[in-house]
Amino acid sequence: MPENTDDASVITLLLVDDHPVVRDGLRGMFAAAPGFEVLGEAESGPQGVELAERLAPDVILMDLRMPGGGGVAAIAELTRRGVASKVLVLTTYDTDTDTLPAIEAGATGYLLKDAPRDELFTAVRAAAAGRTVLSPAVATRLVTQVRNPRPASTTSDSPLSTRELDVLRLVAKGTSNREIARILFISEATVKTHLTHLYAKLSVNDRAAAVATGYERGILG
Repeated sequence: MPENTDDASVITLLLVDDHPVVRDGLRGMFAAAPGFEVLGEAESGPQGVELAERLAPDVILMDLRMPGGGGVAAIAELTRRGVASKVLVLTTYDTDTDTLPAIEAGATGYLLKDAPRDELFTAVRAAAAGRTVLSPAVATRLVTQVRNPRPASTTSDSPLSTRELDVLRLVAKGTSNREIARILFISEATVKTHLTHLYAKLSVNDRAAAVATGYERGILG
């Protein structure tokens, strides 16, 4: 074991991101800085949840959009299981459909991947101490959301929620309802409910049409 693991000031981390290059960069960055130790890496939400339970890191750096299972679902599952690790979202997305669900699910903080190195280190230390950390762009968006809440829309142009997007992306890969439920830590009945909602929002009646419309509108990349 590394000599510094006996030092109570060392903050232990788990990296959850589907891009190996991102994980390698983060691992190297924290290895070069005193006071941090990366315990492990995961490439999907479900894998991150299992490693978090086993390794018990102080802080989990969590990406949001991952093919094997999204970050919001993983954060919610960590909260449900009572995992004590603090979750600091580290992502490229700062839209309302990403930010709010992540925070509501239990994330301690939300940082964008273009944050300077020192800002990331400071954020990790703050998260480990239980303090809320928000990037300036996200903080501004949240304040705006609170001051000017938008009425719910029932038109077919309504943006899909983060969970509905997760479901649609998995449907596009040919994933069955049972597998979607397993990946997102939800029941098959909940999957069907999400499908019903996204069908209504996209004005379609089945999975194939939903996927086709998703690509046509640029919802699916």
